[in-house]
Amino acid sequence: MAVDIMAFLNGAADAQTKVIALLSGGLDSTLAVKLMKERSIDVLALNFVSPFCLCDRRKGCASVAKYAGRRLGVRVRRVSLSADYVEVLRNPKHGYGGNMNPCLDCRILMFKRAKGWMEKEGASFIITGEVLGQRPMSQHLRAWAVIERESGVEGFVVRPLSGGLLPPTLPERRGVIKREWLLKIRGRSRKPQMRLAEERGIDYCPCPAGGCLLTDPSFAPRVKDLLAHCQTILVNDLNLLRYGRHFRLSGTTRAIVGRSQDENLRLQKLARAGDVLLETRDRPGPITLLRGSPVRDELALAGRIHARYSDESWDRQVPVGYRVKGGSDCEPKCLLVSPASREEIEQLRV
Repeated sequence: MAVDIMAFLNGAADAQTKVIALLSGGLDSTLAVKLMKERSIDVLALNFVSPFCLCDRRKGCASVAKYAGRRLGVRVRRVSLSADYVEVLRNPKHGYGGNMNPCLDCRILMFKRAKGWMEKEGASFIITGEVLGQRPMSQHLRAWAVIERESGVEGFVVRPLSGGLLPPTLPERRGVIKREWLLKIRGRSRKPQMRLAEERGIDYCPCPAGGCLLTDPSFAPRVKDLLAHCQTILVNDLNLLRYGRHFRLSGTTRAIVGRSQDENLRLQKLARAGDVLLETRDRPGPITLLRGSPVRDELALAGRIHARYSDESWDRQVPVGYRVKGGSDCEPKCLLVSPASREEIEQLRV
């Protein structure tokens, strides 16, 4: 069922208005849903998940949104963007922000998906927790106009936190919502939202400000490196960017060294067939994942990088075991290497 604007404008108001909400689980989106629930509006919340969310690195952003959904009394559907995100990263029509963040193209992708759910559910409009002027690239009038037009939801997006400052939307013109329901929050300060949350008894936002790793200047080089050297990028490759220290050994090969026990476990889980896993023999140390098409010299170089971060003394040779994930030979093999110098480490680090 396509969204028919004229039918929407001419139709009678439903006894139970249904809306689609974009719910990250952060403070703003939680407040937006809360405001609609207070008006007895039926809310279906969509939680868009990408490998770059910063809400909860241990349990994942979806768990944050689900918890908020339970407290708000709304249904939450997890919607993965990962499969479509590679093209957005490679060729963002509207460019990047200060780092590798294609904010407008990302929002367009989200709203296209939300439109599909709106049609499927027979919902009247979409709500978000966006605040006028909060984010310089994607939360201002010109950006919102572009996002709505290119995602096909022009006029159907209600922003309850700032709606009192914005032109009337189609739902408002139809009388489904009223202007007095909409607030007039603007700017980057979060104090108005915090006061509102306190008034509404909202104390369950573990990620008040949300965030995206693509805006992080120390993370952006990893994304650039992956795009420059990999023609085919899978979701697994994007997830791998989040963990460890990254080193570019050649045009086809990179090494990722775990920084903690948790990261070591994650690297082991993310390893796929053909990856090489290195670990220090019989002593504490990191896990190193070697991905690509390593030749013998690159394997030795990965072993030297690995040895640099092991608990061994840096002035002697270190035994480093390695095995190929999914290989026919189950027995680990061994390299005897000298740890890489600080200069080599800095030269190869991504």
